[in-house]
Amino acid sequence: MPVKNENSTSFVDEVRIISRWAYFIALLAFLSLPALVAFIARFDPSNPSIAVVAFAGILTGTFLACYVLLIGYINRDAGRRGMNRVLWTLLAIFIPNGLGIVLYFVLRKPRTANCPQCGAAVEPGFAFCPRCRHRLAPVCPQCQRSVNAGDTFCPYCGADVAPTVNA
Repeated sequence: MPVKNENSTSFVDEVRIISRWAYFIALLAFLSLPALVAFIARFDPSNPSIAVVAFAGILTGTFLACYVLLIGYINRDAGRRGMNRVLWTLLAIFIPNGLGIVLYFVLRKPRTANCPQCGAAVEPGFAFCPRCRHRLAPVCPQCQRSVNAGDTFCPYCGADVAPTVNA
């Protein structure tokens, strides 16, 4: 069941919230890990080929860079959703095997919207703003329950809602 009042965003909009420090650390990881893998491979008695070493370095650098960017996203997204940024960032980093990241995406709160009249933070599913009583979603004039914008009749009490929804 979709959450009402939650704005849909594109992938590009979500990537834009990642901090510059996360991009910087990801770039450092991506550039330094191939050199580290090549340095460690020099001491391997089996002497792997340069192509294998380069591929392993680029693969590990890419993996670590993506991990750092994901941690940066969790840090900013948790704050945007009204959650404890430091706690969720540390959980995502220190719970092993990526389970902290999975836990974040399973347990994160829906994003709050802002009232168009007064700008107050409004939880998803609210029909009225708790600060200024501005109508956020169409409601049935008889039973005051939320209805969809295209409804002609209230699905709860059967009242005619067409004039109030379109108004």
